[in-house]
Amino acid sequence: MSRILVDTNIVIDLLSRRKDFYGDAATLFSLADKQELNLTISSLTFANTNYILTKLKSAREARQILRKFKVLVEILNLDDKITELALSDESFTDLEDGLQYYSAMENQIDVIITRNKKDFKNSKIPVQSAKEFLANKTL
Repeated sequence: MSRILVDTNIVIDLLSRRKDFYGDAATLFSLADKQELNLTISSLTFANTNYILTKLKSAREARQILRKFKVLVEILNLDDKITELALSDESFTDLEDGLQYYSAMENQIDVIITRNKKDFKNSKIPVQSAKEFLANKTL
């Protein structure tokens, strides 16, 4: 089974039910719930998602949502090596994207799913939107 890194924007699409993006994110995570996909996120995504959710809901509600969400994904460590690689790679103008990318590289991820494909233009890992991934996946 392929290992897929899901970028923060897709997680936020799901958990905040972002209009126009929720459907594809929900389908993706539903497949993970059925154990048809192996979804991963970086630990940075988990922290950033908590931050964003607490702007939309109470801290208690955000934690409840994250507890339920956590069972759908494997959370990848963010360590010194990944941080150093991201800091050294100036092709990533956004450090967060570099941290996501090198988390994927260090964990042998097969595909990165994001809505911001341009941020991963030099990726050695295939990068797709959730819509593209789902269209190419045999359901």
